[in-house]
Amino acid sequence: MVASSGEPLWRAICQACRRPASVCYCRHVVPVETRTRVVVLQHPCERDKPIGTARMATLCLPEAELHEGVRWDAGVLDRVLADPTGRGRPPVLLYPGPGAIDVMRHPPEAPVTLVVVDGTWWQAKKLVRENPRLAALPRYAFTPEAPTEYRIRKEPRETYVSTIEALVYVLGALERDPGRFRDMLRPFRAMIDAQIACEREHHGSRIRHARMRMAKKPSRPAIPPELREGPNGVVCVVGEANAWPYRAREHGAVYADELVHWVGYRLGTGERFERVVAPRGPLAPRTSSYVELSPPELAAGVSVGQAVTAWRSFVRETDVVCSWGHYGAALFAESGGYLPQRRIDLRTAARVFAKAKVGTLDELVERLGLSVSAPLAGGRAGRRLSQVTSIAAHFVALGAVYAEH
Repeated sequence: MVASSGEPLWRAICQACRRPASVCYCRHVVPVETRTRVVVLQHPCERDKPIGTARMATLCLPEAELHEGVRWDAGVLDRVLADPTGRGRPPVLLYPGPGAIDVMRHPPEAPVTLVVVDGTWWQAKKLVRENPRLAALPRYAFTPEAPTEYRIRKEPRETYVSTIEALVYVLGALERDPGRFRDMLRPFRAMIDAQIACEREHHGSRIRHARMRMAKKPSRPAIPPELREGPNGVVCVVGEANAWPYRAREHGAVYADELVHWVGYRLGTGERFERVVAPRGPLAPRTSSYVELSPPELAAGVSVGQAVTAWRSFVRETDVVCSWGHYGAALFAESGGYLPQRRIDLRTAARVFAKAKVGTLDELVERLGLSVSAPLAGGRAGRRLSQVTSIAAHFVALGAVYAEH
C-alpha cells in the first residue's frame, strides 16, 4: 500500500537484523568463529529495542545462543548452560561486582561457556537476582580500554559499554586474540552512523517546528479532567495474560488470551489489590517468564470468578480507573470483571500531554524523571503497577499546580 505521493505507508523491515531496510546493517556483519560458547540471556524488555546490540552480536557469532526471559526453572537453565557439543566448556558469568575475576588479566585456561545478561543495569541485576543457578556461576568482569562508542545512547557510567562491545573485549581476552574480534564492531558503527545521519537529516525541520511552537502563545498542558480532581478515587490497574503467539495458532493450536494476574492500587489511600488467576487452558511457552510468575505460582491462583468477586468489593462505581493501554483492562472486563465508567488510558493521556509519542512505560518514567516505589505486587504486574501509579500521581500533582494558577 502506498500514499498519494507514491511513498510507502510503512517501511520494509530486514528479517535478519529487524531494522528498517534503509538502515539495515547486515552487509557489515562479519561472522567470527569461536572456541568459546556464547549464551546471551536477554530481558524481554530489550527484545524490540531498535538500537540494541544483543541480536547484532549473535549475527556476528554463528554459534551464539540468545534466550529471552526473566526467571528460568533450575532444570531449564541447566539445559541452557550445558555444552551440547560435549566439549565440557563450563559456564561462567560476565557480570561485575564483588568476587568477579578480571578476565583481561586472568582469563580461564580452557574454553568456557560465556553467559552474558542483556538489558539495562536494573534489568541485568534482576536477571541475576531471580535465578540462583545463574548467580552461583563463577564471575568475570573487565574494565574497557576506551569509552563506549555508543554515541546514540547514554550509559550510566563511562566504564559501561554495550553488549557487543563487551563481547569484543572479553572474547579477545578468552581466546588470546583481541584483533580477531574487532570486525564485530563494523555493524555496530554502521548502525550508529546511520542513526546520527538520520538525526541530522531531520534536525532542520525539527528546529523550524520548535520555533513555530515557541512563537505561539504557550498553552496549558492537557491533563485528563478526572485527574484534576485529586487522588481520591483514582485506582491504577495492570492485567497480565496467558497469551499464545500467533504462529502457534497457524499450526492449529487455538487458545484465547486469558487473564492470569490482576493488580490494583488506590492512589488516595494506598490500598492494594492482587489476585493471581489460575490458567484454564495450557500455559503458553513464554507466559511464565513474561509475567514473571512461576508455573506453580500460576497454577495455585484462584478462579477467575473468585478474582472478579473480590475485585467488586474493592472497586467503587465512582472510581477513576487508570491503566497503561487498553489490553489488560479489556481482558479483565471480558472475563466478567466490573470496571467503572470513568477510565483513563495513561498512554493516550501522556501522548496528548506531550503532543508526541512517549515510547514504552519504562521510557516515559525515565523521561519524566519519576521516582518509582518498590513493586506494589508480585511479578511483572507489580513492577508496572508502581510505574503506572507514579505517572498517575504525576498528572494529579500537575493538575493541582495548574488549578492554583
